[in-house]
Amino acid sequence: MTSMSVVIADLGTSCRADLGPDHPPGPERAVEPQPGRNPGLEGALHAATTRLVRSVDALADRAYAEPSLLPGWSRAHVVAHLALNAEALARAVRGVLAAEEVAMYDSDESRDADIEDLAGSSPTELRSRLLGSTTVLAEALGALPCDALETEIPRTPDRAQVFVAGQVMAMRWHEVEIHHADLDAGYHRTDWPDSFRCVLLGRHAERVPATLVATDLGRTWQAGPGTPIVSGTAADLGWWLTGRGDGEGLTTDGTLPRIGAS
Repeated sequence: MTSMSVVIADLGTSCRADLGPDHPPGPERAVEPQPGRNPGLEGALHAATTRLVRSVDALADRAYAEPSLLPGWSRAHVVAHLALNAEALARAVRGVLAAEEVAMYDSDESRDADIEDLAGSSPTELRSRLLGSTTVLAEALGALPCDALETEIPRTPDRAQVFVAGQVMAMRWHEVEIHHADLDAGYHRTDWPDSFRCVLLGRHAERVPATLVATDLGRTWQAGPGTPIVSGTAADLGWWLTGRGDGEGLTTDGTLPRIGAS
């Protein structure tokens, strides 16, 4: 399954960003490819990464072993995942630069095992791996030429999920913003930039048979006639759409659909 594409209109440019995160959702929505770089998205990812690194660096050592907002994962697991995700994306992009096909992960099993292994490391090691991974990913993306943006990258060698190099920046933005909130370290969904909230809702809206009304953005995502209307802030809608929480803060004129985690 490939990722869904959405239009970003809130980043200072009229551009398209393809979002295909570690756990791609929903059906693909075909769009016309947008060539060239996206300075607005680059800036958004840089700012999100800076916020994340600062939050992780500010954690007391004992806090790494404490629970995150993700069931079964400590904060150390979240940091480990974010570091390994960046390393995997950087490795895949470097493959594109070398004209070689390099999958993000050897397998889902090895991905999960690597997260467990790194999560057991010291806080110092986790902080170092996260910072180093963001640096190598930024360097790889900075070297990516525009004519390579449509090069396919498999998530695993079986090519069950494939994305293109031009999607990587948006993929990473999604991972950083969502999991920064999962970290439960002072950064909350209410801190997400409006641009990210809009992209997140556009990306996940097709997951549910409901008409979504973001009361703070003045935006509506219409699923179809006869569907329940679900209203709330974009942050609360986005949190619910990614399978987090029970829809707190939302109102509906029908039954609130249940959503699995993504």
